[in-house]
Amino acid sequence: MTHDGWAAAFTARVAQAIREARKAAGLTMGEVAQGCTDRGLEITEHALKNLELGRKASLPLADFVVLADVLDVPPVTLLFPLGTSATVEALPGQTASTWDALAWFTGETPLSEPAAEGTARDALDQFRHHGDLAAAATTSYALARERRRAASTTLDRARRATLLQRAEGYEEHAYEDAQELRAYRERMRQRGLTPPALPDELRFVDQPDTPTDAGES
Repeated sequence: MTHDGWAAAFTARVAQAIREARKAAGLTMGEVAQGCTDRGLEITEHALKNLELGRKASLPLADFVVLADVLDVPPVTLLFPLGTSATVEALPGQTASTWDALAWFTGETPLSEPAAEGTARDALDQFRHHGDLAAAATTSYALARERRRAASTTLDRARRATLLQRAEGYEEHAYEDAQELRAYRERMRQRGLTPPALPDELRFVDQPDTPTDAGES
């Protein structure tokens, strides 16, 4: 397929995905157009109709991103028909499995060795690992709180003791997870990366430790 042919086919595939997402959301073209306007970007109902009918050979990136938000779908799912097509022509003349193409686009293609420091892929991997660490810490603290809560609402001494013991175990895991997250965020800063904002329950990770006075102890 020629470059022009591939570009037109790619746009047509995205347009079809947009149409299917719109119908799945139960929205009319007018409602989608209004949603775009509400988000600060005017895309007329006429333009949407031309897109869905294949009368447009291209789609501005800004329009694409806003449409994905209006339709409440991950933008990447509009680019690659995951689950409905086994393969896709990801680039002119280059056909791959739909999942492999999507993984390439999002930077999730497995590497035989770590990405070179300072590269775009390295930064992406750094932020993904940070997300994993934050999720682990959030889960550990949530499990500890749940066991403490359950222990406070039971009158069975044996069960209460068991729950408190489990809570202590999860709290130890949570402490270690938070320590690892703090150290990793500092390493990111040392490499010139700005770590993402932490959820409210983990904000303390970035706060300096304060000595515990004798009375509190």
